[in-house]
Amino acid sequence: MKTPAIIWDVDGTLVDTAEQHFRAWSRLAAEIGQPFTRADFAATFGMRNPEILRKLFFTNADDKQCRELGERKEDLYRASVREEGTQLLPGVAHLLAAFAEAGWPQAVGSSAPPGNLDLLLGLTDTLRYFEAVVTGDDVRHGKPHPEVFLTAAAKLGVAPECCVVFEDAVAGVEAAKAGGMKCVAVTFVGHHPAEKLRAAGAELIVASLEEVNAEQVAALIQ
Repeated sequence: MKTPAIIWDVDGTLVDTAEQHFRAWSRLAAEIGQPFTRADFAATFGMRNPEILRKLFFTNADDKQCRELGERKEDLYRASVREEGTQLLPGVAHLLAAFAEAGWPQAVGSSAPPGNLDLLLGLTDTLRYFEAVVTGDDVRHGKPHPEVFLTAAAKLGVAPECCVVFEDAVAGVEAAKAGGMKCVAVTFVGHHPAEKLRAAGAELIVASLEEVNAEQVAALIQ
């Protein structure tokens, strides 16, 4: 029997701070005189900031401009999270504890910058569960490229085929599959419908992580 390794996406999977992200992007867009819609947000959720900025606002933005605008957006986002707080989504606390009790290694694989993850994992008291945390700053390519998940697997010292990724976004599911990993997709926050997540290759799709148990996850890699 193979031992699963678990790689968690954060926003939309562990926690839901989508509204704080949307407001931060909206405020940034207003500051720079650019339009930003809910459709823009849904189409780019899970991507790294430079990719979002070049896709939506400035096609030819250089690294310096992307860095400065990205930092401004994240400042706005973190201020909102500190003010409003956040909590784990349904089923997450139970799964984190169950996987830890089973002795399965766990990691975070997120496109978010380190400051965001430090804040979110601190507020939810979950850092203790993770042997590795991979951020957007640790990779050159954002999802749907598999680099973030492959980096997490390498840090855990496990083969990709032993990894099960927990995701909520199409780009994240595509990244998991491109990396040779299995994927559990959750539709709870509602950014991506089940049919799109299924088309992207997710093996298990649930409305809430309360529907998932360790036995189902283990079966995915056997």
